Amino acid sequence: MRGALGFRSRPLCGCGHGLARSMEATHAVKDRIDLTEKEENIFGRLLDVVRHFKLETQLRVAGGWVRDKLLRKDCYDIDIALDNMLGRDFCEKVNEYLKFVGEEQQGIGVIQCNPDQSKHLETARMRICDTWIDFVNLRSETYAENSRIPTMKFGTAEEDAYRRDLTINSLFYNINTNSVEDVTGRGIQDLKSGRIVTPLPPKATFLDDPLRVLRAIRFGARFDFELAEELKEAAFDEEVKTALANKISRERIGHEVDLMMSDKQPAKAMAYIHDLKLFYAVFTFPENPQPAVPEQCDRYCVLHINAAWTLLQSIGYSIFSDEQRRLYLYASLFLPVRSTIYIDKKSKEVPVASFIIRDSLKLKASDAEMVTNLHVACEKFVDLIPFLESNEDPEDLKVKLEDEYLEIPPASTKRVLAGLLLRQIKDFWRVALLISTLLHPKASHTCDTLNSHTELDRRREIFGKFESAITQLDLDHVWKMKLLLDGKAMMGVLQLKLGGPSIGKWRQRLLKWQLAHPNGTTEECIDWIKQSQAKRQKIDCSA
Repeated sequence: MRGALGFRSRPLCGCGHGLARSMEATHAVKDRIDLTEKEENIFGRLLDVVRHFKLETQLRVAGGWVRDKLLRKDCYDIDIALDNMLGRDFCEKVNEYLKFVGEEQQGIGVIQCNPDQSKHLETARMRICDTWIDFVNLRSETYAENSRIPTMKFGTAEEDAYRRDLTINSLFYNINTNSVEDVTGRGIQDLKSGRIVTPLPPKATFLDDPLRVLRAIRFGARFDFELAEELKEAAFDEEVKTALANKISRERIGHEVDLMMSDKQPAKAMAYIHDLKLFYAVFTFPENPQPAVPEQCDRYCVLHINAAWTLLQSIGYSIFSDEQRRLYLYASLFLPVRSTIYIDKKSKEVPVASFIIRDSLKLKASDAEMVTNLHVACEKFVDLIPFLESNEDPEDLKVKLEDEYLEIPPASTKRVLAGLLLRQIKDFWRVALLISTLLHPKASHTCDTLNSHTELDRRREIFGKFESAITQLDLDHVWKMKLLLDGKAMMGVLQLKLGGPSIGKWRQRLLKWQLAHPNGTTEECIDWIKQSQAKRQKIDCSA
């Protein structure tokens, strides 16, 4: 079966409910952790503190650092778990030691418990060997019903490992013994086999803290690991979906989604969200959108971001900054609802994509504004692309430039149209252009076929042609072009004592004139204004 836009119904990631698991891959995992010189200095200093005060404290690096080092990946985020004292107490001991050996003491930062930000335990921070290190105590946790905020207490390494989200994040590196501790007995094996598994039964784990569903998806996508069948079963569970909607703040959901978008496999993460039937729990829509959201909107959205990601990979990441890439992905994800609005409490029409980003994910208002701008610009690019690709005069678009005071030379029409568009979207014009290739030509639009070599080459060619046309028209950075006359000078030329709407209209005409005459001087500009004004006055007198 095909949907309204020609999309075939099939799981996007092969992780559909009840599907057989593919053959396990084997990932390169080191048998031991090799420390860098800086890491040796940091850990040596911490052990000096333990020995000096005879603390009998076991120092363990927890979580992501251990995982990444075993996977041969760089990691600079070191979290130290202490077995018999609080983080701030140990930091104070570090400063006492620094004073004893005649070195400069360091400031201690304490991050208080903040459940809304997933900080369930106080964390102390200080610089060791010019590197920020976090210190917490090992803990066990107990969850009350209908709450994701646990009751915390000191725990053992085993209790601490089992209360973590995934087995691959439950590994420790014991600084005292210079050894990796796989307390759950599964962490290293799951790293090698590339599996995302929870230390405890997944449904109970997700009901305790439903945010762990999204963390499982994020790490599965990042490392291209497979979600365990029992984990997928739990994620499908309606009780877990309800808990995700009711127990997790929108800010935390938005933060996890934003991490996915900024990570290595954003399209794969969105496909997991879709295939696990979590799309509408993660991306909430406003009531009564106009027009109504298509029945398979979640599928269309994920197909678009997958197509956009494939296209970007084929062109090369370097064309976009990290922020441009991130907003390119959001704009592509919500491309199917680019023309859908809702009426807010102030009776104002608001794009649905803006609502999802600002109110559902609680991201920055500027993110929502840029995604809306990208959607508007990409539609304009779709109209403009055929004319920049050909030598034909764009008559239907030229009508938009008609003005009783301004005549655009036919040879300059393309430059004026493209220049006006680039001044609106500024240095995000390449982002909007690349998105527009997903919609052009409209007649053959289907994201299911975009990953074919033919379609990929075709849309990459469209992008390249348009980008070259912009360069040939000397329009890159055209938004930095200053008008030859400011408002005061314009009033002088027009012999007006007061400003008002007429000045705004003339400034828009001046912008078009400068785009049509890129080498025009101020004197030529003034002559054009005077001649245009005199011509119009003569016409009015004749009438």
